[in-house]
Amino acid sequence: MIDFRYHVVSLISVFLALAVGIALGAGPLKETIGDTLTGQVQQLRTEKDTLRSQLDDANSDLSDTQSYVEAASPQLLAGSLTDRRVVVIELGDLKGAERKGLAEHFKQAGASITGYATLTDAWSDPDQRSFRQALVGNLTQFLAPAPATGADLETELAAALVQGLTGADKAAPDKLSQDASYLMEILTTGDSPLVTLADPITVPADAVVVVSANEAATATAPSPTAPPTAEDLAPELSVISAAQQYSTGAVLADGARGEGTLTDTILADDDLSAALTTVSDAQDVAGQVNVPLALAARIAGTNGHYGFGDDETTIPPAVQLAPVDRTPVAAQPSGEPTKGSAG
Repeated sequence: MIDFRYHVVSLISVFLALAVGIALGAGPLKETIGDTLTGQVQQLRTEKDTLRSQLDDANSDLSDTQSYVEAASPQLLAGSLTDRRVVVIELGDLKGAERKGLAEHFKQAGASITGYATLTDAWSDPDQRSFRQALVGNLTQFLAPAPATGADLETELAAALVQGLTGADKAAPDKLSQDASYLMEILTTGDSPLVTLADPITVPADAVVVVSANEAATATAPSPTAPPTAEDLAPELSVISAAQQYSTGAVLADGARGEGTLTDTILADDDLSAALTTVSDAQDVAGQVNVPLALAARIAGTNGHYGFGDDETTIPPAVQLAPVDRTPVAAQPSGEPTKGSAG
């Protein structure tokens, strides 16, 4: 056992040390300690003021750059997508400012937006997979072309969505075909619709922009802390792939780069990166200007990845697209189609 005297000595030592500290702090070391603390506080204030000034300068420069890009965008975009019709597929709810910004820049490029289609949680909810599987049985009869035999559920649903938004009536190219209308009706009605529309879509699109705001892209992640894998993002990736396959061209307008985002997932896969065009930071004005330019390049046959991150190009190449041909095709009694007069 520890002797009682040991405790007494320990307590005396503690109180002695405390007394010495108080004596020194209140006496010969008082001014030294006070001066040191005052100097450190002043240094921290100076560093804070310097950092604040640098941040204000950086924000001012960024604001000036954004203003310049915004002012230059009409010249940069003029004629790049003349008479093209673009439909926007949103992977979750898109902020109003971002939707408005994209719409304005497509207008400057000479394009019109046929509508906005938003994927609901039911599109990728694991608990509703059986419902989606049953729904596909009603969709496949209206698909032309149909996905390859053995295609998975996500591929078939994505094909139905894109064909429903781009399928034109050959005899009246300004209207959706009957099959396309059926596809959209099935996808947007019922107690748990897979897709919602901002307004009814009646005009077929030529090209597609798929918009992800990152939060939507990570909705199917196994947990809030783990970034989603390519398997988790299969429903979204299938939509982007179908958009490219069944339209004249498609672009992913993504948010900021980072592990688990759609852009980074695509860039990490050689096959996907070779087939799909991406634009990162589409919430910023530079990204929003890049989206129509990237779409024009993709329609012209150039695939790329645009932004300021690794493996990205700052700005898409300039291209000159051929005029859009919307000549109606009328069916003859024999069943052989022939071109009619332009409407």
